[in-house]
Amino acid sequence: MRYGKLRGAVVLVLILAVALAAIALSAGCGGRSTETASPSSSAGASGVEVTKIAVITPEKGNDYGWNQQGVEGAKAAAAAVGAECIVQDGAGYGDITPILNQLAAEGPQLIFPWASGYNTVAPQVAQQEGIAMTASDPGTESANVPNLVQAVETNGQNGGYLAGVLAGKMNQSGTVAIVVSAEDLNWSKAAGGFVAGARSVAPDIKVLYVQIGQAAYADAAGGKRVTASAISGGADIVFGMGDGSSFGMMQAVETATPPTGADKVWFIDIIGDKSSTDTKGVLLSSVLWDWEPFMTEAIGMVEDGTFGQKSFYLDLDNGMGLLQTDKIPSDIWSEIETAKAGILDGSIEVPLATSSKEVKALINAGQ
Repeated sequence: MRYGKLRGAVVLVLILAVALAAIALSAGCGGRSTETASPSSSAGASGVEVTKIAVITPEKGNDYGWNQQGVEGAKAAAAAVGAECIVQDGAGYGDITPILNQLAAEGPQLIFPWASGYNTVAPQVAQQEGIAMTASDPGTESANVPNLVQAVETNGQNGGYLAGVLAGKMNQSGTVAIVVSAEDLNWSKAAGGFVAGARSVAPDIKVLYVQIGQAAYADAAGGKRVTASAISGGADIVFGMGDGSSFGMMQAVETATPPTGADKVWFIDIIGDKSSTDTKGVLLSSVLWDWEPFMTEAIGMVEDGTFGQKSFYLDLDNGMGLLQTDKIPSDIWSEIETAKAGILDGSIEVPLATSSKEVKALINAGQ
């Protein structure tokens, strides 16, 4: 009888020990034995190691512009941290949900949906799949979602200002032109800055503004057509913003007869460096956008849990700059460097235009 009581006491002690251990385990796991963590609570959490990233672009990554810079930036960022990079270029401008879902299934911890047209569907898939993604030039801090969506924008007006200073100093005909492929926030920012920069050194300069279409990013024929019309209107320097359509813009510059007062027509590009394709020697410069520093930083933000907390702005101190070619005299380049320093220290305030309407208002204010 006493043996039976002792055995029962031992069993009771064991049961209590198991129960206490279960309680401790439940507390240590944060209740995960009964609840499933939502994607937003797990994605991008501190300590996540990024071993694979992906980038998706609407056009092929060989345009020396937005698409190519996105692809090359992602590859360089991945290489910098020893991660794998999946490239999905040429995805178009339609609904990319199926492509994003396929990419998500391949297990990346970070995806760069590299087009503002993807800004509706990408955040939705980010939340559904629990994968960190960027949103390009959304124009609002509300686009950020901690650990899931990182808003990416440019202070394109500052790079445009430097291009404007260059155009104002190199201009001979008294007229320059801005040619854009679309109604695009970044194009408007850069165009507004260009107007201000040109007039800072040539107050009476005439500025033309022409647009190919609403979203004619790849329309090279259209780019050639409208650029030719701008040159016939007297412009001897063209600031072209177009991605693929900019090849048509360059062709128009290459074949143009210089307007009265000028002995040559020049082209200033944006985002990439087309020097290797410039067989006619018309590329004066380009406002470069190097995305590798940001993309590398984005990987770090995913790993330390700070992704999606505030918008990132590409600017003159973190990836944006003006291409120095041998066609730019050294004294003019010195003025450009002085302007850059003024922008960075705040002594030069560059106007911000966010639409073609605002760009035209800046142009008309000085003509």
